[in-house]
Amino acid sequence: MKNKFLASTLVLILGGFVTKFLGFIIRIVYTRIILEEGVGLYSLITPTYSLLITIATLALPLAISKLVAEEKRRSMKIICSSVVIICVVNALLMGIMFFSSHFIASHLLKNDQTYFLLLACTLTLPFISISSIVKGYFFGKQRMVPYAVSNSLEQVVRLVLIVFFLPYFVKKGIVYGVCSFLLFNIVSEISSVLVFFFFLPKHVWITKKDIRPDGQTIKEVLSVSLPTVSSRFIGNIGFFFEPILLTNILLFVGYSNQFILLEYGAYNAYSLALLTMPSFFVGAVSNALIPEISKFFGQRKYEVVKRRFRQGMFFSFLLGFGFSILIFCFREPLLLLLYKTTRGADYIKVLAPFFVLFYLEAPIISTLQGLGEAKFTMKITFYGVLLKTFVLALFSFFRIGIYGLIVSEIVNIIFVVGVNFNKIKKVMSSFPC
Repeated sequence: MKNKFLASTLVLILGGFVTKFLGFIIRIVYTRIILEEGVGLYSLITPTYSLLITIATLALPLAISKLVAEEKRRSMKIICSSVVIICVVNALLMGIMFFSSHFIASHLLKNDQTYFLLLACTLTLPFISISSIVKGYFFGKQRMVPYAVSNSLEQVVRLVLIVFFLPYFVKKGIVYGVCSFLLFNIVSEISSVLVFFFFLPKHVWITKKDIRPDGQTIKEVLSVSLPTVSSRFIGNIGFFFEPILLTNILLFVGYSNQFILLEYGAYNAYSLALLTMPSFFVGAVSNALIPEISKFFGQRKYEVVKRRFRQGMFFSFLLGFGFSILIFCFREPLLLLLYKTTRGADYIKVLAPFFVLFYLEAPIISTLQGLGEAKFTMKITFYGVLLKTFVLALFSFFRIGIYGLIVSEIVNIIFVVGVNFNKIKKVMSSFPC
């Protein structure tokens, strides 16, 4: 049991390496197929898609992981109650999107082509949500092999679909191409869920009592998920308004729609994609931290909690620092090798030094959630979004193109990481010796 955290982290890192490697191949292939215009369109709707996924999944994977790890209730009761929540939320969300997508495309994103892309995003939500519930169960049981296998297969399925079918749809039009790329998620998520069924315990049994909606279990799930999703929701709201605010201000000060489409696409699809390359390592550490911190904090084993936090921070810093230097020094060759372009290299030059802090954000927030401080992280995320939005709006008026967005990103990283880390220090200093 002492080495379970390290073993889980190692499995997630190895599985994450395979998944990320396949993900990079996918990104290279699809960006070369849909070209810069398609990349720009996809980047415009990505913030909206992220917000939709956040609402649709409602942070249930983390809530399920925490409750299953604590073993206070039957796992099947927790999962069935979560399915009820997911069905209600997704039905409402899909209804809202079918009626509001045209308004978002025409009046907020200022690009009518994004209308069908938003509808395609909406159709994928139920499949992503169900998959997230199953993943939360296996995290809670600290069975990381099924998660790693399913993610790998999911990427393989997506890659096969992109290679063999995406070129056909792109020939019919760039909107057809990006829509098909989004809808491929339905097939890949289904394949992911099917893999998990092979790893379920042989003697799993579900009673009528498990299936019947239970108010107390639903309340427990929501008590964990809502503060967490509120934090993510606030962050995604800021991300949702990012292209809207940026587009409208840059159009107002004289930039063309084509410039915004290409540069914002380069920033998201090339610069940030490369800078967040080690995120799967850090994500593996963070995901393994949540059940560990929750369990040992509940058992009042405070020294183990501190040790796990230090281990998580050490791994994240080591990986983040090494990758930041590598990406900073070889940004142009890497971009050229991966995407056959050097567009976005100047943005990486400014951002890379600050991304060392960015890689520490996930383990810090995971630790705070495990310590029961999800509401605090939500509040700080909210303040960070306000600060980032203000800085973005202010600097965008200075006619410095996308650099207003880059400055706001840096300010947000420093603020969120600094304040959350200070909170952890205060909480851990209050632990009994």
